[in-house]
Amino acid sequence: MEPKIVEFPGKKLVGMHLTMSLANNRTFELWSKFKKKADQIKDRVSSDFISMQLYDTAYFASFNPAAIFEKWATVEVANHDNIPAEMYPFVLPKGLYAVFYYKGSSTDNSIFQHIFTEWLPNSGYQLDNRPHFEVLGSRYKNNDPNSEEEIWIPIQTNPTLK
Repeated sequence: MEPKIVEFPGKKLVGMHLTMSLANNRTFELWSKFKKKADQIKDRVSSDFISMQLYDTAYFASFNPAAIFEKWATVEVANHDNIPAEMYPFVLPKGLYAVFYYKGSSTDNSIFQHIFTEWLPNSGYQLDNRPHFEVLGSRYKNNDPNSEEEIWIPIQTNPTLK
């Protein structure tokens, strides 16, 4: 599966976040709370939801299911003028991304295994220290095998390959 390489212009987001690990996955808790209040968000740019992860620079050094990261449930907005209570603004910075179009259940992590163990090491790129995110549009159906989403991986040119 080959990604599309995209120069991302950046986005303004509004949402909620929790700290978690793969071993203590709180994704359901986060999205349940967020979805109850998402209709309060003004100035939305689209009906898409964005699931975003912020990783420490050492997170990918070795696989550790207990490693902590921050996960966000968000939507894109035109501005940060009207942020509902219990929600926070976030500016998703511009930069280069590899965009993978994925069809399948959100519980199947084989796509991430492919990205990080096969595609990335052979791509000429390396991870960049920016947010990772998934765009969950109208065809996203969570655990359904026919669900569709976009997986955005922050990349930069690998200087050792120049």
